[in-house]
Amino acid sequence: MLLLAVGGLAGGLALGIWTRACAGNSCPSIGSLAGYQAAQALKVYAADGRLIREIGQHHRTVVPLEDMSLSVQAAFIAVEDKRFYSHIGIDFRRIAGAALRNVMCLCFAEGFSTMTMQLARDVWPRELPKEKTLARKIREMQVALEIERTYPKERILELYLNDVFLGGNAYGVEAGARRYFGKSAQDLNPAEAAMLAALPPGPNRYDPRRNPQRALGRRNVVLNLLRDQGYMTAEETERWKAYPIVVTSRVDFGDIAPYFVEWVQREVRARLGDDIYNKGYRVYTTLDLEMQLAAERQLEAQLEKIETGGYGPYFHISYQEDLENDREPGEKREQTPYLQGALVTLDADSGFVRAMVGGRDFADSEWNRVTQAQRQAGSTFKPFVYTAAIRAGIPLSHVIVDGPISIPQPGDTLPWEPQNFGLDFLGPMTLRRGLRMSRNLVAIKLGQELGVRPVIGEARNFGISTRLYPGDAIYIGSGSVIPLEMSSAYTAFANLGVRASPIGVLRVEDEHGNIVWEPQVRRDRIIDEEHMWLITNVLEDVIDAGTGSNVRGGGFLHRAGGKTGTTNDGTDVWFVGFTSELVTAIWIGLDQPQRIKARASGGALVAPLWATYMNEVYESRPPPSAWQRPADLFLLQIDGETGYLATPECPRESVVYEWFIAGTEPFDLCPIHSREGGIPGLHR
Repeated sequence: MLLLAVGGLAGGLALGIWTRACAGNSCPSIGSLAGYQAAQALKVYAADGRLIREIGQHHRTVVPLEDMSLSVQAAFIAVEDKRFYSHIGIDFRRIAGAALRNVMCLCFAEGFSTMTMQLARDVWPRELPKEKTLARKIREMQVALEIERTYPKERILELYLNDVFLGGNAYGVEAGARRYFGKSAQDLNPAEAAMLAALPPGPNRYDPRRNPQRALGRRNVVLNLLRDQGYMTAEETERWKAYPIVVTSRVDFGDIAPYFVEWVQREVRARLGDDIYNKGYRVYTTLDLEMQLAAERQLEAQLEKIETGGYGPYFHISYQEDLENDREPGEKREQTPYLQGALVTLDADSGFVRAMVGGRDFADSEWNRVTQAQRQAGSTFKPFVYTAAIRAGIPLSHVIVDGPISIPQPGDTLPWEPQNFGLDFLGPMTLRRGLRMSRNLVAIKLGQELGVRPVIGEARNFGISTRLYPGDAIYIGSGSVIPLEMSSAYTAFANLGVRASPIGVLRVEDEHGNIVWEPQVRRDRIIDEEHMWLITNVLEDVIDAGTGSNVRGGGFLHRAGGKTGTTNDGTDVWFVGFTSELVTAIWIGLDQPQRIKARASGGALVAPLWATYMNEVYESRPPPSAWQRPADLFLLQIDGETGYLATPECPRESVVYEWFIAGTEPFDLCPIHSREGGIPGLHR
């Protein structure tokens, strides 16, 4: 009688709790499950479709059940809920067994949640918190019953397998398959599927990277369950138990291109709003992973070489020394005390960003020196001056005396007396030679002939947006520029007059594959082919026989052009180079402008790096094509010291060939080396 009384009391108590469990709308509405969208992180992909990084708390890719292998489905059912297809949301046999074992040990040794109950708990964590109370468990069971009455088993299984937590930030079997095996859930074999199904009870405890032996044992338990439940034969089970656990060497490329990824995030946020990290957006970018890896590796190697004295004494704290300083863990800063660098490569035709290195250590400084820094351009600005001259009808044969100049400064008692890098003067020379040898005095005097407004206007044509202060110093690059804008500007030389704006995003898709944003390539013709070919041809000379000759010394032998850049005080050194396909701009300096080292120059410090990097890039690419010369350009022999047509009496060493656009060529013979004597004027 006592047992019956106790049993009746317990039954009545349970019935009371059951009927009151969802009173007062304490249980969630099942109807909301129809439109349930599991949170999915923002995914950023390289141009070839490889995942670079997932950003957000839930790394998840929702896939339909038919895109999950049968092995995956069977493994989770076998280990989590073997009577899934026969119960009604509650497994009463499992409840009875669990209750008996828990009573026998006087502890909570075993649970009895079905996959439907787990789904209910994960979908509605606020209404069904993970607290071990009878009331919460009963609410969970009631919700599971309602789910089962409303949805077919296949939909419930699909929701569960897309929601289950598998370690790290991976949620769902697709994210888990990518995290551990680098493949899709539909491609997992039975051993790999069993390894995934082994994880939910303890993702860290059974992590195959951290605890390979423990993971192997747990995986084999799951394989045995598959055998016991008839999903595979004993022979198949033993074969798959012998299969080694081979995890992918990397979860994604999360440590690659952090500056690029941050830049892309900003672009996407600006377009789609701040709430982009849980909607499952897929951002397909222009990044070339191999080029990015080469850029990061080669830039760091060159900076280390400078720091260790490979180019002579270096007077500042090194990166390795700074790492040893006592700083708070995780401390970030904008300015760093060690040598920094920036590198960006654009596809010349489209403006696609193929590689971007915004600094040496994103964990230390997130300041992107490619997109955010403004640094003095130095001589990389000079081609804009020369393009303005060509546009004005001044030929490359035009002669300017490379000699001293004294320029009064308003409000200053002392005039400005600029110098060349070598502190020397070479006398009369053509514009071609002046640009090839990067002679400051030639650029300044040419700028004075043109006027400051046309030169600033030309820089604007090339896409330079930073503030440029009018004055004679601007002709030799006193203005500050953004490296990304400089790389875009030089696409106009690579494309013979067409500038491509930089672009990092190909398209953004939602979780269903619908395109929500697709930026368009922007190409603007800023000057005709004939005029631009002349400047591009001179920039080829810079590499072949000018200040950028270390490109050839570094072993890069393909057709290319470019320009070195060095500020007078040696705080900024540049090389911006291009082939007919790619433009790469590289800057080296310190965040707080200081002289890098004595006699620092872009030709010495940066041009060799450009060559090494581009050699690696072109190891896996066909050689770039040459620039097609416009048909109406023609060649004449001129005297390089006067700019007039050469005569037989002109010294051989002063006779050079030059290309002309009709109407800009000289018509008179050299007056100095001609029997006819002085012929006045230079006619263009």
